[in-house]
Amino acid sequence: MRYLPSITAMQCFDASARHLSFTRAADELSLTQSAVSKQVAQLESFLNRKLFRRVRRSLCLTPEGAIYIGEVRKILAQLEMSSQYVMSYNNQRDVLRVATLPTFGSRWLAPRLSAFLDRHPHINLDSSEKVESFDLDQEGIDIAFFYGHGSWPGLECHRLFGEEVVPVCAPGLLNNHAPASPLELTRYRLLHLSTRPRSWHDWFAAQDLTTEHSYQGNRFETFHMLIRATMAGCGIALLPRFLIEDELASGQLVMPWSHGITSANSYYLVYPERLGEVEKVRVFADYLLNLAAGTTTDSFSD
Repeated sequence: MRYLPSITAMQCFDASARHLSFTRAADELSLTQSAVSKQVAQLESFLNRKLFRRVRRSLCLTPEGAIYIGEVRKILAQLEMSSQYVMSYNNQRDVLRVATLPTFGSRWLAPRLSAFLDRHPHINLDSSEKVESFDLDQEGIDIAFFYGHGSWPGLECHRLFGEEVVPVCAPGLLNNHAPASPLELTRYRLLHLSTRPRSWHDWFAAQDLTTEHSYQGNRFETFHMLIRATMAGCGIALLPRFLIEDELASGQLVMPWSHGITSANSYYLVYPERLGEVEKVRVFADYLLNLAAGTTTDSFSD
């Protein structure tokens, strides 16, 4: 049996904390002032902590109340979102829960979804973004896209493709000064992806070069942020070519040095082994694997 406070008590606490008034909270919730006050008192009794104190005829959150209100609002927001999700559920449609790396999802995956959705109108995608690897079963995810070595326990892993990483910068950053060697790039700020701290070190090492600057510089959590910062002239970044094809073609980004390296890792489509024969998982995986292999959607069959 779970030992939990009531939803009504948490709603009364939330409204009272926002208004710092039981009276105004009662007006919002269509309750009496005494009912709201009683619910908050019951919550304080449940927690054995005071959540409010009175200051000059108004309410003020205690330190415990200030901590608890943040957690309560997360719970209420999640409950509201889950309720709306169930209300919108159509039992004639399958929901496919997909998790993707942020920039990979927006730049490679999203533009390729329309044909799949047209072909499978009974499937609704529920997409989320994850920066690092996670437990699909624990998160309730059917299919995910990982970047790495291609072996994760309990998952069926299908390689989509690798990547070539190239140095890029805004066209005006170098002031028309073409570098004479790769080491001259260290005169400018080197930008990094937080999850790939070795990128610049590996790029220099592939050219038999070393520099104390390869680990120094500004770091960004996602490729999307790194691309935008690079375009804004913040420095030089190492980026997967397939993510910046449009910017290179339009001249928004240029390569100050032509050397690229092939990453040791690759992009993978993964799903729990137990879901391998589930139709919605199978058709989505087959569709994207065919695309990644260069097969057109016209030649794809269910």
